[in-house]
Amino acid sequence: MHAFDVLGDPVRRRILELLAEGEQSAGTIGAQIQGEFTISQPAVSQHLKVLRENGFTSVRPDGQRRLYAVNGAALRDVDEWLDGFRRFWAPRLDALATEIARGKRQRRSQGRQHD
Repeated sequence: MHAFDVLGDPVRRRILELLAEGEQSAGTIGAQIQGEFTISQPAVSQHLKVLRENGFTSVRPDGQRRLYAVNGAALRDVDEWLDGFRRFWAPRLDALATEIARGKRQRRSQGRQHD
């Protein structure tokens, strides 16, 4: 399965967002996802399986629990693919940063004028 097919599903993206906060048990992930997406526990397990089999997560046993974590290798592949497109938005982000800095300078100088 192509990385963007995996990431194209909002449930799998949300699971990765949760795991970006740190390692979590399958039960914790399941409870959160079931509440947000109103899907069954077996459906959540299937999404976890897709993420694991496609290299986006790793899993390790911890007693009766299975702990999931983000596997950065698959995300690095996506990042490398996106690298060819950064030129389309990087100048705009640079311009935005310049405008933000200009606004901060203006507010500081206006604040000093009123003192």
